[in-house]
Amino acid sequence: MAGALSAAAAGSGAHGAHGAAAAPGAAAPDDSSLVMVLDSSGSMADDDGTGRTRMETARSAVGTVVDGLPDHYPTGLRGYGADRPQGCTDTRLLRPVQPLDRTAVKRAVAGVRPKGDTPIGLSLQRAAEDLPGPADGAMGTRTILLISDGEDNCGTPQPCEVAEQLGKDGAGLRIDTVGFQVEGKAREQLECIAEAGNGRYYDAPNAKSLARQLQRASQLSADGYRFRGKRVEGAATGDRAPLLAPGQYLDAIGPGEKRYYAVDLDAVSTADFSATAVPQPGAAVDTFDALRTSIAYGTDSSCATNTEHFHQKEGAAPLTSAVARIPAPEGTRVCDRAGRYWLVVERESKKGSDAARWPLELVHGVEAPLKKGVTPAASEPHYGLGGKSAALPSGDPRDVRGGTGFNDAKELGRGVWRDRILPSQTLWYKVPAGWGQQVRYDGEFANEPTVEQASSYSYGATQFTPARFPVGGGGEFTSTAMYNGRPAAIRMGSVPVAWTNRYEYRSTVQPVHTRGEFYISVTLGARAADIAQNPQIGVVLRVSVLGDERAGPEHGAVLLGKKTDNGADKRGNSTAAADSDGTGGAGWTGIAAAAGAGAAVVVIAGLVFVRSRRRVATQTTRGSA
Repeated sequence: MAGALSAAAAGSGAHGAHGAAAAPGAAAPDDSSLVMVLDSSGSMADDDGTGRTRMETARSAVGTVVDGLPDHYPTGLRGYGADRPQGCTDTRLLRPVQPLDRTAVKRAVAGVRPKGDTPIGLSLQRAAEDLPGPADGAMGTRTILLISDGEDNCGTPQPCEVAEQLGKDGAGLRIDTVGFQVEGKAREQLECIAEAGNGRYYDAPNAKSLARQLQRASQLSADGYRFRGKRVEGAATGDRAPLLAPGQYLDAIGPGEKRYYAVDLDAVSTADFSATAVPQPGAAVDTFDALRTSIAYGTDSSCATNTEHFHQKEGAAPLTSAVARIPAPEGTRVCDRAGRYWLVVERESKKGSDAARWPLELVHGVEAPLKKGVTPAASEPHYGLGGKSAALPSGDPRDVRGGTGFNDAKELGRGVWRDRILPSQTLWYKVPAGWGQQVRYDGEFANEPTVEQASSYSYGATQFTPARFPVGGGGEFTSTAMYNGRPAAIRMGSVPVAWTNRYEYRSTVQPVHTRGEFYISVTLGARAADIAQNPQIGVVLRVSVLGDERAGPEHGAVLLGKKTDNGADKRGNSTAAADSDGTGGAGWTGIAAAAGAGAAVVVIAGLVFVRSRRRVATQTTRGSA
């Protein structure tokens, strides 16, 4: 593909330590924890093909995992089959789930001697008890990471049944499995456990792949999405719905559920509502699993509705649906009236999809109308200079670390940026843009060494979503790209920001009606774990903000200056981004990626627009509640 990533730009060698893996000392998500469950049965004493036993290789791999986890990340270790030559109750907590002590975990695994049976089902039950329960209001991920070279030989309790029950009942719980030199029924059982437990199966046919797959699974736990908002519980019917003020909220939703929230609106303001579902990364989903939002008035008036699908069966990623009540200029419609409205969220799931309750991050915002007598500038429904052929920054990329979600997205200025990403992971960045400006970027995925006989492919999708509204490419851009370890690129951009865009019909234009922060999200599909030799895969972003910023949305607004790079210095660094943690604001994009049938891996890049808090002619009420 044109504009494809070169190995020098984001190769797998020199920069392998940067990117998706959380650096020691980095903050971990609230209420998240990890317990590794290590197979210590007799077969782990077998040679792994390198002259070492499987247990020796597993010890080294566990050491690599703990070295890469964030400081103080709650981590524990459980083993089974290590205490007796026979026995289906032989499972023991070797290291409690406590703030990470790397030396203690390594010492615990060094003392394990394989000898016994394989009571996987019982060990999973005990591991779930090992993990601390969720604190009030917390929405972190509690991960069981099972490493095994064979199937359960005890029979009771059945591992898949245990995983299914834990997946349904355990708040924020996921079970990932790593099969070390397994095949046949053993692999099938480990795949079943992971799917039933909201997690992923990772295949490790040799020693090198074991360390790689363990790093991937453990880092997904440590790099989970950082939620923000006030806890609220939606109702099953409108008459019991909680009343929301503008702000950001947290709830949860199960398969087939519908949640109602009430809001009071005036007759002239634009009201936005978005719901972002955050399932466990890579959890089982169907192509047509959906998240739907709507705004209702009275008993039978639907003012707006939007449905977003995953469009792939590879594995779950954040999914956003968003709607707006935009009063017509004449104000004569039913939904233009002042009064009580209902914001509705509904989840549709097909048979076999993840049955866990998904956290919801909700944002309700209200935009006041323009001041009386102010004439808005004309709408900007075309890409113009920001089309597919726009010239983007070139040169050597600079390292950057994307956030885990909207709330800690890393701010970028104009330039070329390099990161690394795990399979099933989503990274987040934000780019400010003002009135009359448009964001244009390319996402390029690295030339990576692949495993032998790799047959999987990845696909990518990108979306621009002003105020968390999913926006397609409008025919100008391609929202998907296949990836199989060779360079691949996605090009995306938005139309210029114009207040009157809200009255346009096209979904690529209407949401781009208020200045603020655009958010780029990049997701790598779960099956990339079947492709690349390295734990992470390189990604490069070429980012530009085109057009001169205007002082306001009104017709004839003065130019603020030649800031086509959005305030970047001569080196392309964003002056606002320097040493920034990228926190604040509210917003997210839905990730809907189209993939072919069969084995496919998703690489997703998306962009979100969130209204600025600066006071201009359009005033927005939005924020963290």
